[in-house]
Amino acid sequence: MTSEPRLPENPPAAEWRGVRVRYPFAKRDAVGPVALEIRRGERVLLLGPSGSGKSTLLLTLTGLIPQSIPAEVDGSVRLFGSDAHARKPWAWAADVAQYFQDADQTLCGMRVEDEIAFALENRAMQPALIEEAVASAMERVGLPEDWRKRRSSTLSGGERQLAALAATLVQNAPLFVADEPTAHLAPEAAGRLHALLTKAEPDHSILIVDHRLDGLIQAIDRMVVLGKDGTLIAEGYPRAIFREKRELLMSLGIWCPASTALDAALAQAGIAPPIAPLSVEEALAHLDPASTSLDRIERARPAVETFVAERSARPVVTTTNPSLMARLTGADCAPFLGPTILRNINLAIHEGEILGILGANGAGKSTLGACLSGVLALKGGTRSGAPGGLAFQRSENQFVADTVREEMLTALPKRMAEDEKRRRVADAFARWGLTDFEGHHPFELSQGQKRRLALAALTIGENWPLLVLDEPMAGLDAHGASTLTAEILALREKGRAIAIISHDMDLALKLCTRCIIVGEGRLLADGPTETLLSDPQLLKRAGLAEPSCAPARRWLQQVAAC
Repeated sequence: MTSEPRLPENPPAAEWRGVRVRYPFAKRDAVGPVALEIRRGERVLLLGPSGSGKSTLLLTLTGLIPQSIPAEVDGSVRLFGSDAHARKPWAWAADVAQYFQDADQTLCGMRVEDEIAFALENRAMQPALIEEAVASAMERVGLPEDWRKRRSSTLSGGERQLAALAATLVQNAPLFVADEPTAHLAPEAAGRLHALLTKAEPDHSILIVDHRLDGLIQAIDRMVVLGKDGTLIAEGYPRAIFREKRELLMSLGIWCPASTALDAALAQAGIAPPIAPLSVEEALAHLDPASTSLDRIERARPAVETFVAERSARPVVTTTNPSLMARLTGADCAPFLGPTILRNINLAIHEGEILGILGANGAGKSTLGACLSGVLALKGGTRSGAPGGLAFQRSENQFVADTVREEMLTALPKRMAEDEKRRRVADAFARWGLTDFEGHHPFELSQGQKRRLALAALTIGENWPLLVLDEPMAGLDAHGASTLTAEILALREKGRAIAIISHDMDLALKLCTRCIIVGEGRLLADGPTETLLSDPQLLKRAGLAEPSCAPARRWLQQVAAC
């Protein structure tokens, strides 16, 4: 007589066995087949290009796909040794805490303290224990005490993300799944969150999808990489993958730490680090100017100089008196139906200028950008200049059509000849990698694809001499970011003025010769980007961080001083 096979005493926290997913009416699988497991206590990073199925794979974990989101799922998904689809998605709440790519999918529009307490109230925990847990979650994420009574619907995009993260972390589940948790967070907040998520705990497992790798990757135990077709193309230790598979990752538009490019450049010069680096500091640790031979330093110097130059904005040759595109004078700025949060703002942007708008979450960057574009009326002061186009932080807010193709066509002048419309749309599809999606509804796209569509529609015509882009890189893979960078530079060459609201210091340094920093209800600083991002006191005050190439710049300064 045979007995039933016994499960291992400690089965994986999560396991996919030959899983593939296909959405209704789709011509190919969204992801899979995938065979993967997340071991207990393990910290795993999932990477892949935009549209590779990362979010889809995460949504199969608790059965949201296919029980709430229609799709055909083959293979099996297991959680802690049990069939994940044997329960309703809500029944896994005590075991799996899931942070969604869109924070609004976690929040309900309640007060912040109620949002955080919601999951624990559903478990019928004692009020005193709930209050203690809420206070702890707020402190861990860095939410101020005076946020407790604020409605989550009144928060900025980054603030909503922080509230949603607190509402997820408070569950203290043995498996935490996070999809792009830092996409809209300022550097200081992102660093704090990375430290929270990656704290090693033997009974807690973490599966995270994130593009902001610097500061995160050092704490990751294992990486899993999906290709464009949604299949597994790499799995293993981060150091090994980023060195051995870097050409493959880069060719697919998958984000790598800044150190990966520097490692490649140093290897080409014949002086690669002995161990694959995960930070720029590690990449240069074997080249200490005080103790390394002059020959090795001179071989390394051109590689490091090129690395820094490629990440810095090139000086722009402008006319003597460039045309003013827009000016705010003594402006008081407030979100729609909200209180004034910025006062006495004096700001001008000119033809052919790329201006960076930086600051912490909730500092008022998006509000300032909307006022600068003319989309949002001032509470006080004046705005002068041409109207501007605004790319919203949340791409869905921009869409008005039923298909991707119609979305693009509606952005073109009605009187434009049909042949010219078709030519422009086809060209935009090719540039932005949207050719295969022209018949899809915009809401069917991945977050990265939605971002590309929103930016393509805004820039396809020549309607706006001024463009304000709110967190344009959020959700984009490396190819999408490269395409956007090229588009922004091309628009500048045509004389457009562009303001970029961003938490990405690398993007600001690469594109913006000038930045402003917003905080404390006003402009904290206005000046050359390189100068502002080299001021540690200013960065700390504003909740920002230095760009990833800063250690390489300091290395060059040390070399020059020797």
